[in-house]
Amino acid sequence: MNIALIGNPNTGKTSLFNNLTGSYEYVGNWSGVTVEKKVGLFKNGKNQLIDLPGVYTLNPLSKDEGVVTNFFLNEPFEKLLNILDASQLRRNLHLTMQLLEYGAPVIIGLNMLDVAKNRGIQIDIHKLSESLGVTVAPVVARTGKGCNELAELVTGGAIGTGKNNLVYYGKAIEAGILELENKLAGKVQHPVRWLALQLFEGNPYVKSYLASILPMAELETLIKSVTVSQQQSAGSKQALDQAIHRKRSEVIDKIVSAATTKQDNKKVPHTEKVDMVVTNKFLGIPIFLFLMYIMFMLTFDWLGFPLSDALDSFLSGPLTSGITAALTAAGASSFIKDLVLDGIVAGVGGVLVFVPQIFILFFFISLLEDSGYMARVALVMDRLMESVGLNGKAFIPMMIGFGCNVPGIMAARTIETPKERLMTILLTPLMSCSARLPVYALFVGAFFVEHKAAIVLSLYVLGVVIALILAKVFSETLLKGETSVFVIELPPYRLPQGRALWRSTWDKGKGFIRKAGTFIFAGSVLIWLLAYAGPEGMNVSMDDSYLALLGGIFAPLFAPIGFGTWQASASLFTGFLAKESIISTMNIIYFVPDEASLQGLLAAHYTPLAAYSFMVFILLYIPCLATTATIYKETGSTRWTAFSIAYALIIAYLLSLAIYQGGMLFGLS
Repeated sequence: MNIALIGNPNTGKTSLFNNLTGSYEYVGNWSGVTVEKKVGLFKNGKNQLIDLPGVYTLNPLSKDEGVVTNFFLNEPFEKLLNILDASQLRRNLHLTMQLLEYGAPVIIGLNMLDVAKNRGIQIDIHKLSESLGVTVAPVVARTGKGCNELAELVTGGAIGTGKNNLVYYGKAIEAGILELENKLAGKVQHPVRWLALQLFEGNPYVKSYLASILPMAELETLIKSVTVSQQQSAGSKQALDQAIHRKRSEVIDKIVSAATTKQDNKKVPHTEKVDMVVTNKFLGIPIFLFLMYIMFMLTFDWLGFPLSDALDSFLSGPLTSGITAALTAAGASSFIKDLVLDGIVAGVGGVLVFVPQIFILFFFISLLEDSGYMARVALVMDRLMESVGLNGKAFIPMMIGFGCNVPGIMAARTIETPKERLMTILLTPLMSCSARLPVYALFVGAFFVEHKAAIVLSLYVLGVVIALILAKVFSETLLKGETSVFVIELPPYRLPQGRALWRSTWDKGKGFIRKAGTFIFAGSVLIWLLAYAGPEGMNVSMDDSYLALLGGIFAPLFAPIGFGTWQASASLFTGFLAKESIISTMNIIYFVPDEASLQGLLAAHYTPLAAYSFMVFILLYIPCLATTATIYKETGSTRWTAFSIAYALIIAYLLSLAIYQGGMLFGLS
């Protein structure tokens, strides 16, 4: 049996999903969109729970929200589990009304009763259940309280479909519903009342569905007729969707009034007290930067490097010795030994040593997200984003880009205006993704031991600053257009669950490990072969290899920005496959003897100024292969894809040139 979980954003839907299911049975994307599709098995192992995207209404504002309507139109399911936020009952019930109109069996999980109580709101669950005609079960999704009872209710026997005619929409709209019922008699499986109301509200997916059954002209005539009739009876020019919303609101107000009582609570809620500080127009951004600094201190100084050093010792010690012994025992040739030890182990292992730092970073990003703070960052950034032709919603894909640019670019689909969506796609690759982090870790460990967190933070901030400057330039030249209004709900602050936090961290970090076993593995083998062979044959000196030949062609171009060696040039080429490949390439090129370290050897090839210039170049230059492919997929334009590569390369070179030559001018090294 398929049961769909649906509710508004920030109602605790993810926590409820995690508590009701033991694990994911399937994780992917809904067809054609970036929204994650999560399907889990109930703990009884018999029923599937399908986690639908959080929406306020079934009438979608963006392509991603259209997933829900498409689900109702095309996917099989038996029951609906609707989660409500008890502290925002009036707003949440608008979606519930549309679900009841669909006519499927519904059960309601009433969450956040503790938050409602703190706000002086008391809810009579029996009266609410009686008003809606469905079972209402109290839960605390964050802790799991009541979840087992809810699971038994929803997976048990028959449950009610609720009162699908709770709202009388007036003579004109009801007549329109009846007319559509007559036209569709025997032609559809879906409830016609729900289809009619969605059509009149302007749902494009329902309209397209109905157009496959009835002529579009017939539908347009019906909509126009109902609109005219409604406006005449109301004596106003109110749009049809507004009239429907008003009628629903009137019924919802009666239900809420009957089922809730509110006490005067003169105390300022805890959330509002914190928001007065963290969303303050003067303090908001400094607080965000301070938290980022603490996050990088934990990632690089306090936790990250000790764990990475321990893993490095294992990889370069027992693991390498064990592989060497196994290859010797198997009678492997010197070529195979060199390939495995100097190519695969050095290349892949050189990337894997940074796994602890990646996971620590993702853990704290997940902590900030799950606590409710990240929504505040978007709100704080809105003031700044608006001044450059974007809004705070565009900063959300950029924040996702800190983890990986690919989902960041795909998340731009939630932005309504084409101009802002395209600009966000073009600018998100400037965000410092986790793939660049190993490069930073390597260089700050070699040249900036006393200021690791500050140097890495400066690179993250630099990416954002450059993106904002370019947004201003683009919005006044290439991409002129109207800026949309930014609306975001601020969820209450919550203490994240340990299990949910780990799952979120793992979901973000596993891609890094997966790339180490695919892209990095293949890249390491290719780089080693190019370094092993040359025009004069096999097993040549590194300086006479094909890799040196390739790097040497472009090395003079990089001399003015501080790293004009063939080794640096060759590393940058492999960075197009995946930014982590830069590290695996360096491990192969700068062959590290047992008594030395890669960081120690880098000191002979770079100065601190050149190292910082190199990191800035890595931050900004061409997007990796996966990101480039995603840009093309999202824009559908070869021209914009080529532009995203070209402008990033030019900006990276010019900024690195200014940093290196400016530093030299001031006597820095």
